[in-house]
Amino acid sequence: MQKMFTTQLMGLFKRIMDHEEYSIEDGARLLAQAAAGEGTIFIKGFDEMDGVTFEALEGAEPLKIARRLESVASIESVDRVLILTRYSDHEEAIKLAEELAEKGIPFVAISGNRDSEGKRITDLADVHIHTHLLKPLLPGDDGNRVGFPSLMAGLYIYSLLKFALEEILEDYED
Repeated sequence: MQKMFTTQLMGLFKRIMDHEEYSIEDGARLLAQAAAGEGTIFIKGFDEMDGVTFEALEGAEPLKIARRLESVASIESVDRVLILTRYSDHEEAIKLAEELAEKGIPFVAISGNRDSEGKRITDLADVHIHTHLLKPLLPGDDGNRVGFPSLMAGLYIYSLLKFALEEILEDYED
């Protein structure tokens, strides 16, 4: 099962890179607007995706201009926001997205783009990056699927986003 999971995880990362490359670049450009100006990048991860927030703020290579999003009231027009959630129809994430849209604050969202009735964060985000993870990766012995690495997908996308952002900022400084 470990080899199968590794193979599936590598396939997931390849799908993300193949299908989300342009969205990652667009997301990095949007976040760079805050970094190049007087703004801050605020990050809000819901549920297990808050691990990405922790990595961005407390990891070995923190994103220096990033802060944890505590309140929409403290966000200004020069700021940008990164929202992470397992699925695009997460109610709290949608509520936050609506508040940001109301204030005119551009944001990037990372989630599994689930086809569902009603509102989705994909409809509100300036840039959406699809995790391509909507169900567990492996069939289990009992017929149920297992292995849902949403945080790993989020961390992978965040890393790609951060690399692109840093590249943009290096070009901006030159």
